[in-house]
Amino acid sequence: MSRTPTARLARRATLRRSARLLGEFRFEQSDPDRFYGALAHDTALLIDDLYRDVTGQTLFGATVLDVGGGPGYYAKEFAELGAGYYAVEPDPTEMHAAGLPPAGAVRGSGMALPIRTDAVDVCFSSNVAEHVPRPWSMAAEMLRVTRPGGLMVLSYTVWLGPFGGHETGPWHYLGGERAARRYRRRHGREPKNRYGRSLFEVRAGDGLRWAAGAVGADLVAAFPRYHPRWAWPVVRVPGLREVATSNLVLVLAPTDARHR
Repeated sequence: MSRTPTARLARRATLRRSARLLGEFRFEQSDPDRFYGALAHDTALLIDDLYRDVTGQTLFGATVLDVGGGPGYYAKEFAELGAGYYAVEPDPTEMHAAGLPPAGAVRGSGMALPIRTDAVDVCFSSNVAEHVPRPWSMAAEMLRVTRPGGLMVLSYTVWLGPFGGHETGPWHYLGGERAARRYRRRHGREPKNRYGRSLFEVRAGDGLRWAAGAVGADLVAAFPRYHPRWAWPVVRVPGLREVATSNLVLVLAPTDARHR
């Protein structure tokens, strides 16, 4: 088991990439098409890098499942890589939010995926686990549907990181409920991500412990998604990783051991 990110991604994880992605976060509320489009493009490249390094193959012809696919920004990016893209999304409002056709998308819960075991080559989830009351049930389901020899990629926002409170940050450091009340007073409406209902405290250590104990899968890599390569070692430092990671990526390779 290795927690060192793979070579292709390491070469692309430059300070320029980090600055570009950080700049796009300014548009999350004002121009979601721009923000989520840029994030989808980077995510597809990230998964392509990982898949090439771990399997030695490209994503061309691979079956990719997006858990919590939302309004479909990722579909175009994976289609351009030649992958067959499918998504599971529990909220029909989110599914149609961008006005994109939800081709290949089904309504369902990430904690009980309506997909057969070993059905896909890649199962990924981007910024969803912090919105799920039982994120590790979702992670186990993602492993279940990924075939041995494939790849599971789980990326989530760490609660104690700078973006942990989403639009209520940085006041979430004083407590999620207090941050939600402040947002309501300031803006006259509830935040989209409501603490305790659609936003939960998920820590970096939680994910690392789950991945280390996952049955029938090898932990290939664990790294902070938006950081340049030289900052990735923060994941190895307890305490520091909770505030410095921001978004943790867990990469697991399912094995045949699940069926023994």
